[in-house]
Amino acid sequence: MPHTAPPGSVAEQARRLLADNAAMECDEAHARTMLARLATVLPALDAAYHQHDAPLVDDATYDSLRRLNAGLEERFPGLRRDDSPTEKVGAPASGPFHRHRHMVPMLSLDNVFSRDEFEAFISRIARFLGLGEDQARALSFVAEPKIDGLSISLTYEHGRFVRGTTRGDGTEGEDVSANLRTLKDIPDQLPAPFPDVIEIRGEVFLSKQAFLELNAAQERAGEKPFANPRNAAAGSLRQLDPKVTARRPLSLFAYAAGFCDAPLAPTHHGYLEQLAAWGFVVNPLSTRVKDAAEAEAFMERLTLERSALDYDIDGVVYKLDDRALQDRLGFAGRAPRWAVAWKFAAEQAVTRLEKIDIQVGRTGALTPVAFLEAVNVGGVIVTRASLHNEDEITRKDIREGDLVHVQRAGDVIPQVTGVVLPRDHDRPPFHFPHTCPVCGAHAERPEGEVVWRCSGGLTCPAQVVERLIHFVSRDAFDIDGLGDRTIVEFHELGWLRTPADIFRLPEHEAEIASRDGWGKVSARNLVNAIAARRTIELSRLIYALGIRRIGINNARLLARHYGSMANWRQQMEKAAVIGSDERLELGSITGIGSAIADELVSFFAEAHNRATLDDLTSVLAQVTDEEMVAEGALSGKTIVFTGTLTTMTRPEARAVAERLGARVSDSVSRKTDLVVLGEKAGSKARKAAELGVATMDEASWRTLAGMPPVGGQTT
Repeated sequence: MPHTAPPGSVAEQARRLLADNAAMECDEAHARTMLARLATVLPALDAAYHQHDAPLVDDATYDSLRRLNAGLEERFPGLRRDDSPTEKVGAPASGPFHRHRHMVPMLSLDNVFSRDEFEAFISRIARFLGLGEDQARALSFVAEPKIDGLSISLTYEHGRFVRGTTRGDGTEGEDVSANLRTLKDIPDQLPAPFPDVIEIRGEVFLSKQAFLELNAAQERAGEKPFANPRNAAAGSLRQLDPKVTARRPLSLFAYAAGFCDAPLAPTHHGYLEQLAAWGFVVNPLSTRVKDAAEAEAFMERLTLERSALDYDIDGVVYKLDDRALQDRLGFAGRAPRWAVAWKFAAEQAVTRLEKIDIQVGRTGALTPVAFLEAVNVGGVIVTRASLHNEDEITRKDIREGDLVHVQRAGDVIPQVTGVVLPRDHDRPPFHFPHTCPVCGAHAERPEGEVVWRCSGGLTCPAQVVERLIHFVSRDAFDIDGLGDRTIVEFHELGWLRTPADIFRLPEHEAEIASRDGWGKVSARNLVNAIAARRTIELSRLIYALGIRRIGINNARLLARHYGSMANWRQQMEKAAVIGSDERLELGSITGIGSAIADELVSFFAEAHNRATLDDLTSVLAQVTDEEMVAEGALSGKTIVFTGTLTTMTRPEARAVAERLGARVSDSVSRKTDLVVLGEKAGSKARKAAELGVATMDEASWRTLAGMPPVGGQTT
């Protein structure tokens, strides 16, 4: 089990993230803040797990955070961050071992938790490849137990083992070759035939019996026992003395290929057979399944057999068997499109709902939260859970005092899934308040919406504090020393009301130093951190303003397009006129749609917002201009695909273009660099001709993208 986290630690932040998300309505403003916090917490958890072999939270909590991040990015794609954990795998290599770059990145896997989610995974594959219903049903997969161990990559040159590395951050890992050579499951020489160069991936693990024996030996030697088999395997593999590793009975299952300079077997199942022929141990439970029904049956079988296995597993990995289709599907972010991990079912428990509390978010949303009698759900103590909104409470007839079912793991946050009936009390139904519990202002529920909102605006302390917390978040002004509790404290003292007040805090340095938990050094450090942020990048400032629908990616788009603070503000104020050149220019920016344009115009239409911005810029030293950084073969180019593509689907074409650094747009404008014409290209082709935008056919596009020519139709 992970060790107990000290207050304020990364583990505590992780649990607060899930609890806070349960306590607030997930609107765009809240999502922006949550994604910023996740971008800090998840890398720290990855570092603890991958670098130090000391996980700070259990797997269910970690998976919940990952799903929370992915779910927010899917719902609010405009908020996707450049430093998104979705794009990262593991953690950078550290410690005494040399670093080595993988020839092909070692990526992670997306998770599913039910047959419906697995079928949705198959549907995504079919849509991407342009497959019909019958063709989708014909797809077969290989099912492999998901081993809870340490991922490694083994490089063979001319058949000889030359290097072994850990996953690291997915791009480079630690060279632990000397230790890996002590494992009996890793052949030093492959029997012919073999490629000149190949990376073979697998999982190093300790069997349950070996783990018990190792811990017994640790205790006899007066040393600390390992927390679990995965930690023991990782710690054994990172020994500075290979003789220590050799004394520990590590095992390996091989299951994947990285780089290879020669064709491999046409199917993944065939590749596993090749691995076995080369002398590797392949999990004997691996098997082919032809559809979701067989996948579910295998999952049910492993669920029953899990405890009897001699090694730990936390689910089943399903990989598309056809390797040619794997190559076409490629990767999305940190995970392949052709594989998924089906995790074991969500943990559930029954506990008492003691109180329903209403909490207020940054946008004034009133969100109901269940305060629960503490209960252990999947190894985590849960005391709060989401109730979503008024309609959900009514639909489930949830009342204070009820015994309720609580679920976590598969869900991004603990949730109340239902009430235990019959009730053992006679409390009345819960009535949702129509006034703000923080400021007492009238609450409104617009027609067609499910959320009640406080009408108090910035006079409501809850909204002011949340906005200030967002302002100093990582992708905004990122000021060390100004955490959530500090902002609340300074707000209550009257020192913080507006963003500009942050830069007036140095006037209170002596008072800050005298407060509990502070001192002269910490107060001086805060003053220095604030001073360092008086010069700020334009994109950070735009994001910090908390304008609805403006995530860090959209903030960067705006900053790069307009270049300077003065120009951006001037253009936004002029864009208020519908049909103006400024409004049309705003709408033509790739990634900035009409809804985002409306939010920007609305923000600058408010006198209060303009005054806040004036006040803020008056205390800043400089807002630096934004520059476009070029990277990738087609970096910075805007491409439009139109008409029917015959050799690939539109999503596949988009993915290829984005891998080459291009931006893909759905509309043609003077900002467009290239229009790719499929069959029956219509109005977009005509507009490209009118504007003098370069065009090319699909065959020429494939050549430009470095893809081989393909005849015939998409299958």
